[in-house]
Amino acid sequence: MRSALGQRATKLRICGIRTMWDTVGDGEFFCTGCGGDRNYRRLTGRRRFTFLGVPLLRRGTVGPVVECAACHGHFGTDTLDHPTTTRFSAMLKDGVHTVALGVLAAGGTTSRTVLETAVATVRGAGFDGCTQEQLATVVEVLSVDIGHGSAFDPAAEACGAALAIELHEALEPLAPHLAPAGRESILLQGARIALADGPYSQAEREVLTTVGGALQLRAEDTARLLAAAARTPS
Repeated sequence: MRSALGQRATKLRICGIRTMWDTVGDGEFFCTGCGGDRNYRRLTGRRRFTFLGVPLLRRGTVGPVVECAACHGHFGTDTLDHPTTTRFSAMLKDGVHTVALGVLAAGGTTSRTVLETAVATVRGAGFDGCTQEQLATVVEVLSVDIGHGSAFDPAAEACGAALAIELHEALEPLAPHLAPAGRESILLQGARIALADGPYSQAEREVLTTVGGALQLRAEDTARLLAAAARTPS
Protein backbone atom coordinates (compact mmCIF):
# COMPACT_ATOMS: atom_id res chain seq x y z
CA MET A 1 0.00 0.00 0.00
CA ARG A 2 1.06 3.51 -0.66
CA SER A 3 1.82 5.65 2.31
CA ALA A 4 -0.38 8.65 3.05
CA LEU A 5 2.56 10.92 2.15
CA GLY A 6 2.93 9.25 -1.25
CA GLN A 7 -0.77 9.58 -1.97
CA ARG A 8 -0.70 13.24 -1.02
CA ALA A 9 2.30 13.89 -3.29
CA THR A 10 0.43 12.23 -6.19
CA LYS A 11 -2.59 14.46 -5.61
CA LEU A 12 -0.37 17.54 -5.59
CA ARG A 13 1.10 16.53 -8.94
CA ILE A 14 -2.33 15.88 -10.42
CA CYS A 15 -3.87 19.19 -9.40
CA GLY A 16 -2.67 22.40 -7.84
CA ILE A 17 -2.31 26.17 -8.19
CA ARG A 18 0.27 27.76 -10.48
CA THR A 19 1.19 31.41 -10.68
CA MET A 20 1.95 32.76 -14.14
CA TRP A 21 4.09 35.89 -13.97
CA ASP A 22 4.16 38.84 -16.38
CA THR A 23 6.94 41.45 -16.42
CA VAL A 24 5.61 45.01 -16.22
CA GLY A 25 8.83 46.89 -15.55
CA ASP A 26 12.48 46.65 -14.59
CA GLY A 27 15.33 48.65 -13.15
CA GLU A 28 17.96 48.65 -10.42
CA PHE A 29 17.28 48.37 -6.70
CA PHE A 30 18.95 47.50 -3.41
CA CYS A 31 18.29 43.81 -2.81
CA THR A 32 18.06 43.00 0.89
CA GLY A 33 18.56 39.33 0.05
CA CYS A 34 21.85 39.89 -1.77
CA GLY A 35 22.87 42.92 0.32
CA GLY A 36 23.75 45.08 -2.67
CA ASP A 37 22.55 46.81 -5.83
CA ARG A 38 20.96 44.44 -8.34
CA ASN A 39 18.73 44.51 -11.40
CA TYR A 40 15.07 43.67 -10.83
CA ARG A 41 11.89 42.79 -12.67
CA ARG A 42 8.52 44.09 -11.52
CA LEU A 43 6.02 41.27 -11.87
CA THR A 44 2.27 40.77 -11.68
CA GLY A 45 0.88 37.26 -11.40
CA ARG A 46 -2.21 35.35 -12.46
CA ARG A 47 -3.12 32.33 -10.35
CA ARG A 48 -4.52 29.33 -12.21
CA PHE A 49 -5.90 25.99 -11.02
CA THR A 50 -4.02 23.24 -12.84
CA PHE A 51 -4.92 19.64 -13.61
CA LEU A 52 -2.14 17.33 -14.79
CA GLY A 53 0.02 20.44 -15.19
CA VAL A 54 -2.45 22.18 -17.50
CA PRO A 55 -3.71 25.59 -16.28
CA LEU A 56 -7.49 25.67 -16.33
CA LEU A 57 -9.46 27.94 -13.98
CA ARG A 58 -8.50 31.42 -12.91
CA ARG A 59 -7.90 31.91 -9.19
CA GLY A 60 -7.29 35.64 -9.04
CA THR A 61 -4.19 37.76 -9.27
CA VAL A 62 -1.11 38.26 -7.09
CA GLY A 63 1.47 40.96 -6.81
CA PRO A 64 2.87 43.14 -7.97
CA VAL A 65 6.20 41.93 -6.63
CA VAL A 66 9.83 42.77 -7.27
CA GLU A 67 12.06 39.89 -8.35
CA CYS A 68 15.83 40.15 -7.99
CA ALA A 69 17.65 39.13 -11.17
CA ALA A 70 20.49 37.62 -9.11
CA CYS A 71 18.94 35.69 -6.21
CA HIS A 72 15.40 35.50 -7.73
CA GLY A 73 13.92 36.46 -4.39
CA HIS A 74 10.52 38.15 -4.37
CA PHE A 75 9.99 41.36 -2.40
CA GLY A 76 7.19 43.86 -1.88
CA THR A 77 7.19 46.92 -4.10
CA ASP A 78 7.99 49.09 -1.06
CA THR A 79 11.55 47.78 -1.35
CA LEU A 80 11.96 50.18 -4.28
CA ASP A 81 11.63 53.07 -1.81
CA HIS A 82 15.08 52.18 -0.49
CA PRO A 83 17.75 53.93 -2.58
CA THR A 84 20.47 51.95 -4.26
CA THR A 85 23.94 52.18 -2.74
CA THR A 86 25.00 54.50 -5.56
CA ARG A 87 21.97 56.74 -5.12
CA PHE A 88 22.32 56.80 -1.33
CA SER A 89 25.97 57.84 -1.62
CA ALA A 90 25.01 60.71 -3.94
CA MET A 91 22.20 61.82 -1.61
CA LEU A 92 24.58 61.82 1.36
CA LYS A 93 27.19 63.86 -0.50
CA ASP A 94 24.59 66.38 -1.64
CA GLY A 95 23.16 66.62 1.87
CA VAL A 96 26.50 67.44 3.51
CA HIS A 97 27.35 69.88 0.70
CA THR A 98 24.03 71.70 1.12
CA VAL A 99 24.47 71.95 4.90
CA ALA A 100 27.95 73.42 4.43
CA LEU A 101 26.64 75.98 1.95
CA GLY A 102 23.76 76.84 4.26
CA VAL A 103 26.06 77.53 7.20
CA LEU A 104 28.41 79.55 5.01
CA ALA A 105 25.49 81.56 3.62
CA ALA A 106 24.37 82.35 7.18
CA GLY A 107 27.83 83.14 8.56
CA GLY A 108 29.52 84.60 5.54
CA THR A 109 32.66 83.45 3.76
CA THR A 110 35.10 86.05 5.08
CA SER A 111 36.65 83.75 7.68
CA ARG A 112 39.44 81.60 6.31
CA THR A 113 39.08 79.18 9.22
CA VAL A 114 35.40 78.66 8.47
CA LEU A 115 36.12 78.08 4.78
CA GLU A 116 38.90 75.60 5.60
CA THR A 117 36.56 73.67 7.90
CA ALA A 118 33.81 73.68 5.28
CA VAL A 119 36.17 72.43 2.57
CA ALA A 120 37.43 69.61 4.79
CA THR A 121 33.82 68.62 5.57
CA VAL A 122 32.72 68.62 1.94
CA ARG A 123 35.82 66.72 0.83
CA GLY A 124 35.20 64.17 3.56
CA ALA A 125 31.72 63.63 2.09
CA GLY A 126 33.22 62.71 -1.28
CA PHE A 127 33.77 65.95 -3.20
CA ASP A 128 37.53 65.49 -3.39
CA GLY A 129 38.17 68.47 -5.66
CA CYS A 130 36.33 71.04 -3.52
CA THR A 131 38.21 74.29 -2.86
CA GLN A 132 37.61 77.39 -0.77
CA GLU A 133 37.18 79.45 -3.92
CA GLN A 134 34.49 77.12 -5.24
CA LEU A 135 32.49 77.22 -2.02
CA ALA A 136 32.77 80.99 -1.74
CA THR A 137 31.64 81.41 -5.35
CA VAL A 138 28.65 79.10 -4.92
CA VAL A 139 27.56 80.94 -1.76
CA GLU A 140 27.87 84.27 -3.57
CA VAL A 141 25.78 83.01 -6.47
CA LEU A 142 23.16 81.62 -4.09
CA SER A 143 22.97 84.95 -2.29
CA VAL A 144 22.32 86.73 -5.59
CA ASP A 145 19.77 84.15 -6.74
CA ILE A 146 17.67 84.01 -3.56
CA GLY A 147 18.05 87.58 -2.37
CA HIS A 148 20.23 89.32 0.18
CA GLY A 149 19.54 92.09 2.64
CA SER A 150 19.72 93.24 6.21
CA ALA A 151 17.89 91.69 9.11
CA PHE A 152 15.08 94.24 8.64
CA ASP A 153 14.91 93.89 4.86
CA PRO A 154 12.10 91.70 3.43
CA ALA A 155 14.69 90.28 1.04
CA ALA A 156 16.54 88.78 4.01
CA GLU A 157 13.40 86.92 5.08
CA ALA A 158 13.00 85.63 1.51
CA CYS A 159 16.62 84.50 1.57
CA GLY A 160 16.03 82.56 4.75
CA ALA A 161 12.91 80.90 3.35
CA ALA A 162 14.67 79.90 0.14
CA LEU A 163 17.61 78.47 2.08
CA ALA A 164 15.24 76.46 4.29
CA ILE A 165 13.60 75.01 1.17
CA GLU A 166 17.01 73.97 -0.21
CA LEU A 167 17.90 72.26 3.07
CA HIS A 168 14.61 70.40 3.30
CA GLU A 169 14.82 69.24 -0.33
CA ALA A 170 18.33 67.86 0.20
CA LEU A 171 17.86 66.31 3.65
CA GLU A 172 14.26 65.11 3.99
CA PRO A 173 14.58 62.30 1.38
CA LEU A 174 17.84 61.22 3.01
CA ALA A 175 16.74 61.19 6.66
CA PRO A 176 14.57 58.01 6.63
CA HIS A 177 17.52 55.98 5.37
CA LEU A 178 19.95 57.14 8.07
CA ALA A 179 20.32 55.77 11.57
CA PRO A 180 19.92 58.39 14.35
CA ALA A 181 23.71 58.59 14.71
CA GLY A 182 24.05 59.33 11.00
CA ARG A 183 21.52 62.17 11.14
CA GLU A 184 23.23 63.61 14.20
CA SER A 185 26.59 63.40 12.43
CA ILE A 186 25.39 65.61 9.56
CA LEU A 187 24.07 68.21 12.01
CA LEU A 188 27.34 68.19 13.95
CA GLN A 189 29.37 68.64 10.79
CA GLY A 190 27.42 71.82 10.13
CA ALA A 191 27.92 72.89 13.75
CA ARG A 192 31.69 72.48 13.49
CA ILE A 193 31.75 74.76 10.43
CA ALA A 194 29.72 77.41 12.26
CA LEU A 195 31.93 77.20 15.37
CA ALA A 196 35.21 77.43 13.48
CA ASP A 197 35.39 81.20 14.00
CA GLY A 198 33.65 81.45 17.38
CA PRO A 199 30.19 81.01 18.92
CA TYR A 200 27.12 80.55 16.75
CA SER A 201 25.62 83.65 15.25
CA GLN A 202 21.83 83.92 15.36
CA ALA A 203 21.65 83.20 11.62
CA GLU A 204 23.89 80.14 11.96
CA ARG A 205 21.80 78.78 14.82
CA GLU A 206 18.63 79.23 12.78
CA VAL A 207 20.15 77.37 9.82
CA LEU A 208 21.32 74.52 12.03
CA THR A 209 17.90 74.30 13.69
CA THR A 210 16.41 73.99 10.20
CA VAL A 211 18.94 71.28 9.42
CA GLY A 212 17.90 69.35 12.53
CA GLY A 213 14.23 69.58 11.57
CA ALA A 214 14.90 68.44 8.00
CA LEU A 215 16.83 65.46 9.39
CA GLN A 216 13.80 64.50 11.51
CA LEU A 217 15.58 65.22 14.78
CA ARG A 218 13.45 66.41 17.69
CA ALA A 219 13.87 70.09 18.53
CA GLU A 220 15.21 69.26 22.00
CA ASP A 221 17.75 66.84 20.52
CA THR A 222 18.91 69.43 18.02
CA ALA A 223 19.35 72.01 20.79
CA ARG A 224 21.22 69.48 22.95
CA LEU A 225 23.60 68.50 20.14
CA LEU A 226 24.34 72.11 19.22
CA ALA A 227 25.04 72.98 22.85
CA ALA A 228 27.34 69.97 23.25
CA ALA A 229 29.23 70.89 20.08
CA ALA A 230 29.74 74.43 21.38
CA ARG A 231 31.28 73.04 24.60
CA THR A 232 33.65 70.70 22.76
CA PRO A 233 37.14 72.17 22.20
CA SER A 234 37.96 72.52 18.52
